[in-house]
Amino acid sequence: MQSGPFSRPQHGREHGREPRHPPQPRRAAPPARPRTCARSAARSSPAGRGWAGRPPPPRHRRRARAGRGGRAAPAAPRRAGRAAASRSGWAGGYPEIVKENELFERYYRELGIVPAGEWDAFMLSRHSVILHPVSLRVSLACSHAKEILHCLKEKYFRELQDLEVDGQKVEMPQSLSWYPEELAWHTNLSRKILRKSPQLEKFHQFLVSETECGNISRQEAVSMIPPLLLNVSPHHKILDMCAAPGSKTAQLIEMLHADMNVPFPNGFVIANDVDNKRCYLLVHQAKRLNSPCIMVVNHDASSIPNLQIDVDGRKEILFYDRILCDVPCSGDGTMRKNIDVWKKWTTQNSLQLHGLQLRIATRGVEQLAEGGRMVYSTCSLNPIENEAVIASLLEKSQGALELADVSSELPGLKRMPGITKWKVMLKDGQWFEEWKDVPSNRQTQIRPTMFPVKDEEKLKAMNLERCLRILPHHQNTGGFFVAVLIKKSPMPWNKRQPKVHQKLPQRTGDTEVTAANSGNGSDCIIEEPKLSENEESKKMQELQNLDTEQSKKEGVCGPPPSKKMKLFGFKEDPFVFLPEDDPLFHPIQKFYALDPSFPKMNLLTRTQEGKKRQLYMVSKELRNVLLNNSEKMKVINTGIKVWSRNSDGEQFGCAFRLAQEGIYTLYPFIHARIINVCIEDVKILLTQENPFLSKFSSETQKKVKDMAMGSIVLKYDPDPEKPHDLQCPIVLCGWQGKTSLRAFVPKNERLHYLRMMGVEVFKAKRKEEELETKTEEEVQHRLVQTEEGMDVEDKEHDLVTKMEAEIGEEPGTSKI
Repeated sequence: MQSGPFSRPQHGREHGREPRHPPQPRRAAPPARPRTCARSAARSSPAGRGWAGRPPPPRHRRRARAGRGGRAAPAAPRRAGRAAASRSGWAGGYPEIVKENELFERYYRELGIVPAGEWDAFMLSRHSVILHPVSLRVSLACSHAKEILHCLKEKYFRELQDLEVDGQKVEMPQSLSWYPEELAWHTNLSRKILRKSPQLEKFHQFLVSETECGNISRQEAVSMIPPLLLNVSPHHKILDMCAAPGSKTAQLIEMLHADMNVPFPNGFVIANDVDNKRCYLLVHQAKRLNSPCIMVVNHDASSIPNLQIDVDGRKEILFYDRILCDVPCSGDGTMRKNIDVWKKWTTQNSLQLHGLQLRIATRGVEQLAEGGRMVYSTCSLNPIENEAVIASLLEKSQGALELADVSSELPGLKRMPGITKWKVMLKDGQWFEEWKDVPSNRQTQIRPTMFPVKDEEKLKAMNLERCLRILPHHQNTGGFFVAVLIKKSPMPWNKRQPKVHQKLPQRTGDTEVTAANSGNGSDCIIEEPKLSENEESKKMQELQNLDTEQSKKEGVCGPPPSKKMKLFGFKEDPFVFLPEDDPLFHPIQKFYALDPSFPKMNLLTRTQEGKKRQLYMVSKELRNVLLNNSEKMKVINTGIKVWSRNSDGEQFGCAFRLAQEGIYTLYPFIHARIINVCIEDVKILLTQENPFLSKFSSETQKKVKDMAMGSIVLKYDPDPEKPHDLQCPIVLCGWQGKTSLRAFVPKNERLHYLRMMGVEVFKAKRKEEELETKTEEEVQHRLVQTEEGMDVEDKEHDLVTKMEAEIGEEPGTSKI
């Protein structure tokens, strides 16, 4: 993991510590196994171990052996060995990484990808010992984006202007000139420097806290380019084919929610990854944004299934308006930060990946709607992974695809055009210019699609120069490749396929599901050969029987059966939509006076039997996808939590309290239990654990007086006549007791709102950390002193809030 302003200190066992082993008989050390990193290589070598190639025995065994007449290794030779190792470049027991690869230099010099006269600058940028810049992006979907950007520029950046650390002036963060609205910045500040100044430490805390809230994202600068070139609108249906770890997915979700006044955009994002474990990292990234329009699935991108949706009672294939195809690659554009690539790089990597990349891209354009846009990208500079894939895709599309000209988009971004001529090289340095030159014994490694098109007319029509290649020395970034494809007509191998026009029985509760693929439904196709009339009628009957069976389950979307798909990783709980007549919903609707337009059919749980503890919500388009494809896809996560069960709430009329992560989605539909508060009241709610009603303004006390106890909404509206106060609305979940009023807001979100209001939280956080070091007896004593002024329900909710606010996701599972 790259160190930087977003990095957390690593706890636990020290990295690189050698496990202890019993002493071995003296013999020649066997040859070391190949290792994947420099640290492992250091441990596998004699210089790294210090005991003639053997792991050192435990200290008590060395003493015992010396007591039996043996002798331990003298200290002087050990010190001499360490000094010699240090002189030979083994600082700290690890070898110095050699940033050289003769094959790499030979390959790219021959291809001429780097302009003449820039080779030295190109290689210098790869060898540079200067820290690779850390980039951050302010979330476009955050309702406080302008306030966060203002806080960054006017407070934190201003404090760093004249700051010096160790006699050197701190370099100011700079905005990315090509990113819209100054929402993306990059900085060279390292974690080591951040610890040397209170101002920098405060800046670091701000970045970490806002990142955990989802208001800021740590993302490689060049990684921000593909989502920008997709030109996403809130109504688009988007597929992210290789989504983990999720930085680009988060960017896509933000674009869907560009209009914060619309709680349910018509579009959605389906984020897929083949690695089950990485899917949960993807879930963690997406959950920070609190969107009901994201679904995470686990499939091989090269064979991701066709999904069906219900459009006016007909089953139709779902085609996507936008597809992000960021394929697995050799990663030689990341050599500056991923130093291990220097040692591992070989042309064989690209030759092995080319076929997979082409299959994924082909599957992507098959699922793209006509007129839709797909962005193909890699963090590699190799034309075998880039132009060769695009050229092969364009050639077999027979005019169905075209490369979009995006030269006028993202002004300020320095880019190189795609190339039209290249050669193929094996790892032994042997070159091939054409497929006919490849000997038969090499034709399993090299394929015809790896070579450029020889027909000049075809090559000119492809417009490969419209591709983008980002070179690292141009703007101090990583290397990257991007191509934007537009689908003009169905792919040639799909043209003769039959359209789906089966009129199916309308499922109960689906009346609110509208055409989720309007505009493309008339051209919907499936990838099956034409059937005879008898076969077609049988197929129709099978589909209707399947639909009837699904209707029996009514709203239960579980994982696919093991016979149809082999499941890997964790077994997921089913997604169960609430039936229209579920008695659970009526008390909720009455207690919060929900608007009649509230889409109650979009509520779901993860519990098929027993008490429902959490209620989640998805958009109606995602509900349509879930209900019609439970047998085809493995869904890892979807929906946003909007209500949580509270055992004490039943006595007040509702067993479910509001959840802060879904409050901005729910608020437009709630007409009761709302208390408007002033900014001073908000400060009290966010800084005090369980404040008494007497501490609030008289207006707030009057509003609370006639309201029953239970879950409430606390709303702050800005006052235009007070421009110095916070000028954006705040919606908080709260709980009203007999004598107190409290907010149910996670810790980092509290800090976020306080910063936006100009409250200094840096010292408060230090004091909080000091309080955490107190003994349990002192904490218990403090709690007992406040018991007299707290109601029973207040105490229980105090515990719930502490757990929700302090027990979050594991920091180690994120890139942060």
